[in-house]
Amino acid sequence: MQLYNTLSAEERAELIDQAGKQRLTLSFYAYAKIEDPQKFRNDLFIAWNALDALGRIYVAQEGINAQMSVPADNFEAFRDTLEVYEFMKGIRLNVAVEQDDHSFLKLTIKVRHKIVADGLNDETFDVTNKGIHLKAAEFNQILDDPNTIVVDFRNHYESEIGHFKGAITPDVETFRESLPIINDQLKDHKEDKNLVMYCTGGIRCEKASAYFKHQGFKNVFQLEGGIIQYAKQIKEEGLDSKFIGKNFVFDNRLGERITDDIVSKCHQCGNPCDNHTNCANDGCHLLFIQCDSCQSIMENCCSTECLETTHLPLAEQVKIRKGKQVGNKVFRKGKSESLKFKQSGDLTDLALATAPKAKDIRQKIKIKKVLVGKAEHYYVKAQIGLFIVENQEIKIGDKILISGPTTGNQELILDKMLVNGKEIDVAKKGDKITFEVPFRIRLSDKLFKIIK
Repeated sequence: MQLYNTLSAEERAELIDQAGKQRLTLSFYAYAKIEDPQKFRNDLFIAWNALDALGRIYVAQEGINAQMSVPADNFEAFRDTLEVYEFMKGIRLNVAVEQDDHSFLKLTIKVRHKIVADGLNDETFDVTNKGIHLKAAEFNQILDDPNTIVVDFRNHYESEIGHFKGAITPDVETFRESLPIINDQLKDHKEDKNLVMYCTGGIRCEKASAYFKHQGFKNVFQLEGGIIQYAKQIKEEGLDSKFIGKNFVFDNRLGERITDDIVSKCHQCGNPCDNHTNCANDGCHLLFIQCDSCQSIMENCCSTECLETTHLPLAEQVKIRKGKQVGNKVFRKGKSESLKFKQSGDLTDLALATAPKAKDIRQKIKIKKVLVGKAEHYYVKAQIGLFIVENQEIKIGDKILISGPTTGNQELILDKMLVNGKEIDVAKKGDKITFEVPFRIRLSDKLFKIIK
């Protein structure tokens, strides 16, 4: 009986691309008493693995917290797997505003002590005595009340790229840090102010609202379904968005755009930018904001030290990081002195720039294609792309597709290329190829050959 992943992220990405079917990114949570979390976890894995559902899920005796990617064709079958459990019947599924077939590339279900690390002793207060849930229209209305204090219960790297106007944005790295800070900061307004809170999908506010009511706050409110549902509702109902910028998400997208406003800066050059990335140095993987220009110059690294490390032989890189604890690589969120333009704490409500219109890569791809390889580098001035051939051979005259979360889908005819530095007609597995690309490519881009 298979209870764990057997494919690597790269293998899964290739299968997804070959299938050419649309996937939906979604999230949900539920607090409930689960007697045997390990059995619950195993049952879910078996059911979801059969549906090609992927994601990062935490289960505990107190419930479930899930962020997932599900094939659109299997959406109803996936919902049926939830309906088996009484506490998940009719559960709200927060479907992402922006879709990306590669948002998750593994199915990871972990048993934890809690589904959110809040540091609270639930036995000391009534966790069911929650704040009043507000939909988007109601949330907009209460934000206009001068007696309202709105608090962002996310972390500094989340609020930096987008937040509600006028919100308190604590300079914290974990949810548990924000609770005592806000309690102390607002202790003189327990009766005369509306305490309004929000987070990404609502789960952090479920516990925080009960905690603050226990602390004596009289008027406690929370955004129902978090920013994800807010974005969906304002679009459906034609409401003005009081959220500005991007909503950080915990999958490979690292963010979904709510408004066209850019409110943050590239951490390296200070130009307006709100694209998060992870340092390419396997001994670092620091999460930071990096513009296209700095990404090209720094080769996706956060510092000169990391850049130099990535140029060392692999064996030497492994030796350098041996014994060092990298921890949770993808979302390592420490602040580095190398990032001169990092912002946290009190954040601006003013747009620094307007984001270019996003290319729609979410539609089901109707062309037949096979994966050839991946992007390795882009030489900005020469407009030359470097790719590694990993699967299919490619030759002059082939129609190709370069695809990625930011690049979108770009088709070209390959009329000239260099293979391992020489101008020849055919490239095979293991070759490095360079050719002219009239648009910027990213390290996340894939190279496909279109089958006629």
